[in-house]
Amino acid sequence: MRSKLRNAVWKTTLAAVGVLICLPVRAGVVDFEDVGATLAPNSYWNGSPNDGHNTFTSNGFVFHNNYTQAWDVWDGFAYSNKTDTTTPGYTNQYSAITGSGASGSRTYGVSFVNLWGDLPKIDVPAGVALQSMQVTNTTYAYLSMRDGDAFAKKFGGSSGNDPDWFKLIIYGKDLANQLLGTVEFYLADFRFADNTLDYIVNWWATVDLTPISSARILEFSLDSSDVGPWGMNTPAYFALDNIVFQTLGGGAEVVPEPASLALLASGLAAAGAAAWLRRRKRAGTEHHAGTRKPGMGIAEAAV
Repeated sequence: MRSKLRNAVWKTTLAAVGVLICLPVRAGVVDFEDVGATLAPNSYWNGSPNDGHNTFTSNGFVFHNNYTQAWDVWDGFAYSNKTDTTTPGYTNQYSAITGSGASGSRTYGVSFVNLWGDLPKIDVPAGVALQSMQVTNTTYAYLSMRDGDAFAKKFGGSSGNDPDWFKLIIYGKDLANQLLGTVEFYLADFRFADNTLDYIVNWWATVDLTPISSARILEFSLDSSDVGPWGMNTPAYFALDNIVFQTLGGGAEVVPEPASLALLASGLAAAGAAAWLRRRKRAGTEHHAGTRKPGMGIAEAAV
């Protein structure tokens, strides 16, 4: 009987896992086209005219923004459809060096990291698993690194041999603000012995987010080899687009965490075992009822 019980448990467990595996896994993407639909051509949203803390939502993901009306400055996240890839300097802070969003789309996100403020932040909705995102440099940061400016050096220096770099760091956190992991990506890298391998990103590069797929908060910082008495000299900007995520079944259905999968499978297995025992008992009762004689107990009938 124990052997049959074990077999029943395993069959039910495998059936439960099979059901979970067969559930459709659907992909979604945050491409900023929903919020960008209201933008005029060659423009942006940076929080103005809403003084203070702001947010905007694209496909369920909440992006945080801070705008100071008195100084017309912002940090955190903005979104843009600007296409200027040639004008250097701060006045062109909302353009991606690609001249468009990923895959030639109209709208993309822009982030400015305030070195003395809170890190740019995205709230990730429940029930999704992060897969990837695409990033590139802004025109402001790209031209500053390529040519140098009044505040920042030309990457590689005059000889081209300086081992400069510009790095994006993504922090994945849970809802208790506990760090789950980090992902790093070099937006520029001149550390190669062969200078022909040096690069400054001017394309939409894909960043793998699966190491922090379960994060519910994303925060972003930037670091550079070019620093001075006041911190990083490289303009603290990057552009982003196409945050790819997955859900099970789509809609409001959620992606079970590994622990949830185990609990569900074990629960279904226990339910299956209980059902098997009930069927066994019922069958035994029916057998005894059909074979025992008046005055004979069940134990006697089973002999």
